Amino acid sequence: MTKMRLAVVQPVAHRRPDDAGNTVEAVGHIHAASAAEADVVVFPETYPGPLGMPARFDPEPELLAAAHDCGVYVVYGTLEPTGSDPRSAYNLICLATPSGERAVSYRRTHPPGPWIYSSGKPWDFDYVTGSEFPVFHTEHGVFGFAMCSEVYVPEVSRALALQGAEVLFIPAGTDKLRLWETWRTLIWARAIENLAIVVTTQNIYSHEDRGLAMVATPEEVVLESTCSGVFYVDVDLERVRRLRAEVDGATSGQRNAVKAGLLSQWQRPELYERM
Repeated sequence: MTKMRLAVVQPVAHRRPDDAGNTVEAVGHIHAASAAEADVVVFPETYPGPLGMPARFDPEPELLAAAHDCGVYVVYGTLEPTGSDPRSAYNLICLATPSGERAVSYRRTHPPGPWIYSSGKPWDFDYVTGSEFPVFHTEHGVFGFAMCSEVYVPEVSRALALQGAEVLFIPAGTDKLRLWETWRTLIWARAIENLAIVVTTQNIYSHEDRGLAMVATPEEVVLESTCSGVFYVDVDLERVRRLRAEVDGATSGQRNAVKAGLLSQWQRPELYERM
């Protein structure tokens, strides 16, 4: 199966201390997306929460139950205590499966911690970095996971693509402010250079916030919205697979809007080892 329907959720999210309310709304989004025949529901970074440590609630049991009841995959955000300090946590992007299990826990890897999460706006915890780049094989395709401003670190997306990831989920946090244009450009760039589909969305915490919900294929941006809402996008991984398998040539620009074979034909690993 190469076709799938994405439900990209860009929510009006609750800040601390009301962030527990995000869980109820997230479950509602999952059920609505299932009724719309979505295969994958995508939430922003650290949504539905919690947003601070020590954690006051755990959204996961309800999310896993909803994924199971609705028969969908759910990409969601939460925090994982490190066990060494009540304020310390890994920032996670997780994947719930239709069987009601957590299949992936990506611990944010970049930048080195500690970082902005201790500012209290909107997060309040001491960030600890992870060290792995997990991918997960589904009946729809191979999924890879990154987070927020890691879009500025091309090595993260490339590490996932080199493991076979065809869809890169990069949920984000809040309004991008002056970074908005470069951030938007890099979402598409990660799709172009890795011949992958890239999916992102963010939390909207106020009417002044400008969102960035996007789905980019290697050849076009198929969704882009600054507004809150749930956006349904049908994608087909067959095109991604053809572009990865194709040998690029002098005339390929007549049929492709991106350079094919970037993960194989174009690579010079003997040069990278030197670096």
